[in-house]
Amino acid sequence: MDKNFTKDFQVKENSKFKIKDFSTTYKGELSKEEGEKLLQQEKKKLYELQEKLYADGSQSLLVVLQAMDAAGKDSLIEHVFGGVNPQGCEVTSFKAPSSKEYSYDFIWRHYTALPEKGKIGIFNRSHYESVLVCKVHPEYNLSEKVWKSTDEIDKKFWENRYESIKDFEKHLSRNGTKIIKIFLHVSPEEQKQRFLDRINEEEKNWKFSAADLKERALFEDYMKAYEEAINETSKEHAPWFVVPADKKWFARLTALQIIIDALEDMNLKYPELPEDEKEALSEAKKQLENED
Repeated sequence: MDKNFTKDFQVKENSKFKIKDFSTTYKGELSKEEGEKLLQQEKKKLYELQEKLYADGSQSLLVVLQAMDAAGKDSLIEHVFGGVNPQGCEVTSFKAPSSKEYSYDFIWRHYTALPEKGKIGIFNRSHYESVLVCKVHPEYNLSEKVWKSTDEIDKKFWENRYESIKDFEKHLSRNGTKIIKIFLHVSPEEQKQRFLDRINEEEKNWKFSAADLKERALFEDYMKAYEEAINETSKEHAPWFVVPADKKWFARLTALQIIIDALEDMNLKYPELPEDEKEALSEAKKQLENED
């Protein structure tokens, strides 16, 4: 695929991003059948690049996935990463923090889940929950036992959180972890249909919770929180991509290409053996070939 394909979805640093300017649906000429065929082709490229990342062993890739409920994060992970070597790829799904995790700063549990050099790490939700769900529900911050009431959580508090996130990601970038952040942008209409599908199809009932409707009622509040967080933290070294997610096949294909582009930009190389080790390999080859 054309490497410029993903540029339309990237939020440039200091671009005054407006979420309403980004569509939730794909309106191009590519059909679903063509897109799914292309996805399978490109997955082979991802497998090869992951192998090179593992062999190179000097860098890692962190993929941050954020979205509203029913936007398709879980199925995207399954379809995009289903063919890679599981030894070189790890998914971490972040739920509400535990009492132990609340005993540390809000980034601590994410730092401990970072990918090792040579590996891909996928965060299904992430440190951004602390400026998304915690902004829509400021009372959640009281669990950190730093404030006695939400009245103490002011504008400066959120500015400090964004600074902490930017410092965290800059530190990772300096130390060999490439970061890409993907927001799956789904419309409230499509979310409604997917919720109805979960209710109507018995095998999907387990995916639906009454709490999903309470969060859906705050859809616009979440969009404001996403817009501010993306504006504050989309940087050249850690860009945000806003991907149309009303058509799952297109969201998967776009996310896959974003990941491939990131890996190709890392200039990965297979390690080259020093001369003495090459000579040792040559000797080993002779011994094996001369065996009875």
